[in-house]
Amino acid sequence: MSTIKSYGKSELAMMYFPHAETKRGALNNLNNWIRGNSDLNESLQQCGMPQKSKFFTPKEVSLIFHFLGEP
Repeated sequence: MSTIKSYGKSELAMMYFPHAETKRGALNNLNNWIRGNSDLNESLQQCGMPQKSKFFTPKEVSLIFHFLGEP
């Protein structure tokens, strides 16, 4: 079970995509999943997630785990 806490975006992406060749590739995959899930994407926007942030807050991580499942 993963812990609900702040995660660097690349760190969380690597948890979901541990076999990605690069952190950037893992992050691109996670971003595609987020954009592809309209409920998750909308929930993250409603909680004020800044696009350029390098971290996910515990609230954002909780939403990601809820919609995508834990890594």
